[in-house]
Amino acid sequence: MHISPALVAGGPQPAPESRHGLAAEARAAFKDSLGAGLAFVPLGLALGALASQAGLDWWWAGLSAALIYGGSFEFLLIGLVTAATPLTSIALSAFMVNVRHVFYALSFPLDRVNGRLGKTYGTFAMTDEAYALTTTEQASSWSGRRILWLQVFLHLYWAGNATLGALLGSLIPESVTGLDFALPALFAVLALDAVRDLRGDLPVPVLAVLSALAARLLFPDEMLLAAFTLFTAALLARHRMTGRKPIHA
Repeated sequence: MHISPALVAGGPQPAPESRHGLAAEARAAFKDSLGAGLAFVPLGLALGALASQAGLDWWWAGLSAALIYGGSFEFLLIGLVTAATPLTSIALSAFMVNVRHVFYALSFPLDRVNGRLGKTYGTFAMTDEAYALTTTEQASSWSGRRILWLQVFLHLYWAGNATLGALLGSLIPESVTGLDFALPALFAVLALDAVRDLRGDLPVPVLAVLSALAARLLFPDEMLLAAFTLFTAALLARHRMTGRKPIHA
């Protein structure tokens, strides 16, 4: 008679491979986040230092980075708060700065994330960097857990460095230059990686440039919103056209 080891141990035991798999996903996500995380260091320090120099308490920068997690809007928010701007104006500014995330949701791989809590956090932590990293061809095989771990690490980078920058704000001289270029440099690298993943499919960057030019000419006062709208419409139209073509072996 064969006796199962699980019964001898007193009942079913959790599979060790699931725990190992979770740790492996976290390690992989940590490696994926390193590039963007390094760019978050000067940006977070700059945010914290700016908040400290504006007269805000040291905890303000870290708390806003953790709860708002709005990137560029947080820099704008410091000026709005110190100027005692009405909440309606702050809400409108937040919407205008972050409305691009509405278009990100069209292709962000949130469908791979399981559970209501995971999807809620994945939506909250859907930043530009997370979107750029998870929508590449290389990331098409990533699991929902790996995507969530990536977002968690990016969140920690941002909040941690903002807090550190606020604590060390008085020690960072105003003559330090180059901190404001960290974010454009990061997106330049991410854009190059995305173009390499296209494998000759140049119409996508061409559509992006044409959308930006059309928005600049037709809607100069609302260029960002118009450019994203035109680009999204162009991508949807291109998807419908290419999706109807027969696939040849």
